[in-house]
Amino acid sequence: MSNHPALTPGRVAVVTGAASGIGLAAATRFARMGLKVCLADLDGPALHEAAAGVAAVAAGGKDDVRAVPTDVARLEDVQRLKQAACDAFGEVAVLMNNAGVGNGGKPWKDLDRWRRLIEVNLWGVIHGVQAFTEAMLAQGTPCAIVNTGSKQGITTPPGDAAYNVSKAGVKVFTEQLAHELRNVAGCKISAHLLIPGYTFTGMTARGPEKPAEAWTADQVVDMMIDSMGRGDFYILCPDNAVTREMDERRIQWAADDLIRNRPALSRWHPDHADAFAAFMAGAAKR
Repeated sequence: MSNHPALTPGRVAVVTGAASGIGLAAATRFARMGLKVCLADLDGPALHEAAAGVAAVAAGGKDDVRAVPTDVARLEDVQRLKQAACDAFGEVAVLMNNAGVGNGGKPWKDLDRWRRLIEVNLWGVIHGVQAFTEAMLAQGTPCAIVNTGSKQGITTPPGDAAYNVSKAGVKVFTEQLAHELRNVAGCKISAHLLIPGYTFTGMTARGPEKPAEAWTADQVVDMMIDSMGRGDFYILCPDNAVTREMDERRIQWAADDLIRNRPALSRWHPDHADAFAAFMAGAAKR
């Protein structure tokens, strides 16, 4: 399988949330593929240590890597990130809007956490697209924008309403972005929604050891690269506990809540527990 044409040696990738987790795995993979990389994250030792690790595998060493302290919730920071990438390397081929935080809150509690989470998870993606897209269009070269979503933005399980709302927004925003880009004459930018499964990262870890059910960040990035090469928009990742078919049936059930006029989040409603179990059993039989 051939890679996405943006992922060629000598081109430039910008990754937010790059100090750890999926962002760091992506930055490292891009460097191994011969791309130059700008790593963006909050300022601190983690960002600079991550950049040093990426430089160790980059073709041009530290000359091919930049660490750019960035709070994606601040448009001016993201605009500075774009300028830093262009000043250092002259272009941007891949923009990966990946920065995210968790632990939001219930609908009627924790307003400050709600605000910060949406500013990072949703506005951070919007800021990235606003800051970079015009310049990427003007390049006239193959490019890609990857936004990191979540299955929680699709099936919206109870427990963290703020996170679900932010990632649902990322899904809708990225769908709109893909539509608008394909209607620009001569556009060579593709948009992709990365939808990780259960992945062992700093956000999800409950201890130092990876649970058997979780994928590694590297596995997610492997699937992302392969899916981009196929031209996939939705990059729906399984994990070691949930198959693609199980995900599809959960997504179908959630969509059918509206079509069938069931209670909201009927998957977790006691009156629908048996029906949902039977529906999922159909996936197991197939």
